Formats: sequence, structure tokens, C-alpha cells
Amino acid sequence: MKKSLLLLVLACLIVPLQATAGVTHTPHHSSQSQPDLLIKDVYKKAKLQGVMDYQVFKEGYTAYFNTKGRKKQLLTIIDYSKPSTQKRFYVIDLKRNKLVYYTYVTHGVNSGGKVATKFSNVVNSRQTSLGTFLTDNTYYGGNGYSLRLDGLTHGVNDNARRRYIVVHGAKYADESFIRRNGYLGRSWGCPALPTHLARQIIDTIKNGSVIYARA
Repeated sequence: MKKSLLLLVLACLIVPLQATAGVTHTPHHSSQSQPDLLIKDVYKKAKLQGVMDYQVFKEGYTAYFNTKGRKKQLLTIIDYSKPSTQKRFYVIDLKRNKLVYYTYVTHGVNSGGKVATKFSNVVNSRQTSLGTFLTDNTYYGGNGYSLRLDGLTHGVNDNARRRYIVVHGAKYADESFIRRNGYLGRSWGCPALPTHLARQIIDTIKNGSVIYARA
């Protein structure tokens, strides 16, 4: 009798262990959905709906997340799929979940007219480069106060230093140029900004923030 009771007790202990062996407990959200949830949350809190397409923001945020060496919780996105007559330069503060700048930006003279259709990593091409950049320090050059960029996308923009691709201000990047000419002026490949915003934007994003340019 005692032996039968002992066997019964052991059976009761073993069955639950066997039932749980090899079972994977699925969390409420899968690991693959977590990044999407975070990105959608930032997109919503920064009030980007109607200002920037979600897929564009997702690309930019992914580039930011994957960039080693970033020092600031800032993400700049340049959406070259838009014509130059539309605002397509966005600076997003990811710490405060806030869009802090939204303005015009030029593309290269050999990239196209109102719309950029050709992109290059070649020295002297005078075309715009796409991909992920990391901002560096500032200097005064032929275009005034400028911001050096390091291209991080191999074969796509890693000649940025050799090409002197920098952020700077330009009169041909102002909205007044569009009103007079019907299009925004073009650079030699640099993302040039309106003169009245250039310095404050450069000082905000300099020294280790991410820029993601796409088309």
C-alpha cells in the first residue's frame, strides 16, 4: 500500500515536468514586432503623420539604430523622393520625440532638375549621395559655415570626405529662390540648407548625429 502511494506521488510530480519540457513560452509580442512598436510609438509622439511617410521614418530610424559611433539622440532624414520645391529635410529629436526642423534642402546639379533621379559616390560627379552619414565637426570654407560628413554606406556614400560633401547654407536653397524661379537651386552634391536656418541646424546636428538620405 505504501509502495503504491509512493509511486502515485512520483507520477504526479513527473507529469507536470514532462508537460512543460520543450515548451517555449511565447511573449505577448514577438521579438520581431518590438522594433515596429517602438518606431510607431516615436512616429506618433513626434506627430509625424501627414508630414513624413511612416515607411520613410522607419528606414531612417533603422539606419540610426544600426549606426555605431553616434553620440546624439538626433536623426536627420532627407527624402529625395520629393521634389526640391517641397520641404524634405527633417531633424527629429529622439530623446524628446519631437520634430525640431522641417525645411528645404538641395540636391546636386547633375542629379536632376526639380526632382533628383541620379545619385553617385564618384568624385566630381556633382551628384547627390544617398545612404547613412555621421556628422563630424564644423569649419568655415567657400560656402561659409559648414559641417563635415562621414559616409557610412559602403560603395554608396563612403567618398563623402573626398568629394567634400558637407552641409552648408546657400541663398539658392531659400524658399524665395523657388518663388522667383519655380524650383530650388542645386549644389555640387552637398545638402545645402536655407541661409536663415543653416547655422542653427548645423549646430544642432554636428558632432555625432545620424543623417539618412533616401530616394
